[in-house]
Formats: sequence, structure tokens, C-alpha cells
Amino acid sequence: MRFWVGKAWLIGCVVLASLAVTPVRAAQGDAGEIRAVIEAQLAAFAADDAVKAFSFASPTIQRMFGTPEDFLMMVRTAYPVVYRPSSVLFHPLQVVDGEPIQVVQMSDATGHVWLAVYKMQRQPDTQWRIDGCVLRQADSRSA
Repeated sequence: MRFWVGKAWLIGCVVLASLAVTPVRAAQGDAGEIRAVIEAQLAAFAADDAVKAFSFASPTIQRMFGTPEDFLMMVRTAYPVVYRPSSVLFHPLQVVDGEPIQVVQMSDATGHVWLAVYKMQRQPDTQWRIDGCVLRQADSRSA
């Protein structure tokens, strides 16, 4: 378990380092495609479909975890609110340092509110993939 949490921490540091620049809005078409990828991965987590969830991760993330099962175990352990959110609210897509960043507000089963900051990556085939996610607990609880 420590192995997966360590990798999650590393991914989080990389994504946080990319957030140092003031964001600007991205193209609306990209926003819809990116949202669809994140929603599809959340649906795969809800169905415990490790293979499907893993398919939405970038090649870098896939190499880092190696197997869909290891990836799903890491998400269950290090990102429980992403694995089973009680609610999901997408913020406007932003571009930071040329990279699309999607902030998604999620609440967990206890009502705590979290911000999941997704770093997205366009693949050579033009598809979007998730290249990392950082969780930050928000200051409020959901109603």
C-alpha cells in the first residue's frame, strides 16, 4: 500500500508544480471532451472496472502503475473520494502553462468537500487522457 500512496504523492507534486501560472480559459470543445473522459473514468471506478478506468490514464500513468488492478488499488487507497464521490461538480476548464487543468469539486460520504485537480494530456491520436490528479480538501462541507 505504501508503494501506491508514494506514487500518488509523486503524481500530485508534478501536477501542483504545473499550477504555478495564472490560468486562462481553454477552447469550449476541449472542455466537453475532457469532461467526458473524467466522467467516464469516474463511471468505471463506480463499476469497479479497472481495465476501463486504466484506459483513461495517460501512457505515463499507465507505465507508472503497470496494471489496471494496481492502478485501481492506488485510487481506492489514496483517492477514496475520487473512487466513490457522493457528488461531483465540474469547474470551468483552465489552461496552466499550456496544459489543460480541470478542477472537479467532489464530496465524500461524510460530507467533506474536496477539489480534484486533473492534469490532462492530448495523445497523438487526438484523444484526451488523464495525466495526474491532485486532491485538496476544501474548507467547507456539503449541505
